[in-house]
Amino acid sequence: MVKTIGNPLTWTAGAVSSAGTYLADTTGRIGGEAAAAPPIIRDMTTEDIRVALRKGLDDFMALRSDVIFMCVLYPLIGLCLSLFAFNASLAPYLFPMASGFALIGPIAAVGLYEMSRLREAGHQTGWGDAFALLRSPAIGPLVVMGLYLLLIFAIWLLCARLIYTFTMGAGPPESIGAFLSDVFTTPGGRAMILLGIPAGGLFALLVLTVSVVSIPMLVDRDVGLPTAVVTSLRVSQRNPKVIGLWGLIVATGLVLGSIPLFLGLIVVMPVLGHASWHLYRRAVEPITQSD
Repeated sequence: MVKTIGNPLTWTAGAVSSAGTYLADTTGRIGGEAAAAPPIIRDMTTEDIRVALRKGLDDFMALRSDVIFMCVLYPLIGLCLSLFAFNASLAPYLFPMASGFALIGPIAAVGLYEMSRLREAGHQTGWGDAFALLRSPAIGPLVVMGLYLLLIFAIWLLCARLIYTFTMGAGPPESIGAFLSDVFTTPGGRAMILLGIPAGGLFALLVLTVSVVSIPMLVDRDVGLPTAVVTSLRVSQRNPKVIGLWGLIVATGLVLGSIPLFLGLIVVMPVLGHASWHLYRRAVEPITQSD
């Protein structure tokens, strides 16, 4: 039988039905299966971090995922630098914005997790695979997790602004140069550093413990967001020294990558993203032993 286009009402009804089915499936995956067995977590050592970094670098060299970050980060970096250069009132947000990469980095690396997953499974992998999850029902839990991290990032910016007002005053700095000079040469600037670094560390620790395993697990398995987050918390609780060291490595890498006008992040972020996938694989037992 020849397939015809059909009338607009039939086509619209079919499209709405398909969208509704997809939305229901996606929404259902946020909670996950209630009867699913909890993932089995492993004891970790610093060797797991070393192996994860080595494999992450291997993925980076093989997949050239830095190209993706060049296309995305270069325009954003240019925009941010222009805004800071021509609007001195934004100067108090310079360091909070830079450190914010640690807060939103886990969700920004979702595409890298998928590329590493496919390469680990022996599939041919290209840059397009970084965006394949946009068509996956797993996008629901990932979007919710992304919104959660963005909320934490927004609260951190608000907290940073309050710290600046408390230590440096409510008025905006005269220029970027004047702001940087005040930060390192005045009592108020030193007080801002002493308050800001621990506060930022607490926000980073919160993000680390809930996302170090949860986001790559959502990419890897058909589990709900609650299961993924709880597993991440369990891994962090069971291996506090290893996860703490990993957080320190991530923070140091992001700082070093941010120094040359943020351009080093084009290499640092994809390497850490790929390595995060492999750290997850060493933290949680695979679904089958054949992995």
